Amino acid sequence: MKTRNKVKIRLTELWMIARGLLFTGHPILAHIVPMRRCNLSCTYCNEFDDFSAPVPLEDMKRRLDKLASLGTSIITISGGEPTLHPQLDDIIRHIRRRGMIAGLITNGYFLTPERIERLNEAGLQHLQISIDNVDPDEVSKKSLKVLDSKLENLRRHAEFYVNLNSVIGGGIRNTEDAVAVSKRAVELGFSTTLGIIHDARGRLKPLNETEMGVYERLRGYGKLSYARFTKFRENLARGRPNKWRCRAGGRYLYICEDGRVHYCSQQRGYPNVPLEDYTREDVRREFATPKSCAPYCTLACVQIVGLFDNWRSPQTIAPYRVGQGRPREASAGAP
Repeated sequence: MKTRNKVKIRLTELWMIARGLLFTGHPILAHIVPMRRCNLSCTYCNEFDDFSAPVPLEDMKRRLDKLASLGTSIITISGGEPTLHPQLDDIIRHIRRRGMIAGLITNGYFLTPERIERLNEAGLQHLQISIDNVDPDEVSKKSLKVLDSKLENLRRHAEFYVNLNSVIGGGIRNTEDAVAVSKRAVELGFSTTLGIIHDARGRLKPLNETEMGVYERLRGYGKLSYARFTKFRENLARGRPNKWRCRAGGRYLYICEDGRVHYCSQQRGYPNVPLEDYTREDVRREFATPKSCAPYCTLACVQIVGLFDNWRSPQTIAPYRVGQGRPREASAGAP
């Protein structure tokens, strides 16, 4: 990766961090789905199908314009598999044109040298691939053996930051595979993170003794990343809850392929408001609304966004319940 690009991206990130600390009325990160279809079918995943059409480019642009008007700092494109979208490069260009940081989560299968150069030209700044095992099995085909040539392509051609996320838990057969993935990331000059994976229902189980051994070995391994600034992983690994203020719906938004705002990928259906109707008042309301699922949340991106505000602004809005209308200010002594 070119040094000039690194410096420019880091300066943009520092400004985003400063703005997030100074002001609370805007989303810091939005995940947006332009494509629900995926070429794979990992058994733990509940975020894909094998038939959906891509969201039309003009719809995507309108959604990105709306997110920009809300003051959103970072857009991460996810799926499904977003590289199946025929106009992904145009989506990335529009994110950059609107002054937002552009990130991409992909399974990596389509990362040829030519495809990576197109991502460079479009202005992509961050890319993440989760690799689940060394050899493909019935749980996942996102394997180091399958993807290593794609990783070499990234090493040679990418002008954006690359992170490899290895995983344990959730039915992953060989926990030692996470070590191999992390070591390969370091060899290639990429950053690396370790995820504790949920099952197909979004549920988390504490790590067993073998998995904990791998977790302990990999803590702090490789390049430093923002994901290492929390103790969320530690508590989840041991089956302990985290005490924090989830700002989903406020500082973090999940925009599904239908253009509706949800708390996150695992809590689709709340608040389930069309993005075009979402206002800064909605952002402020959800900022102040506690989420009952927060103690055992597995989503590192939402937790990292929470770091901006965990030290301030207690959440005082009664949580939303289906059929009870809009959330309201909690009365004194309310749970």
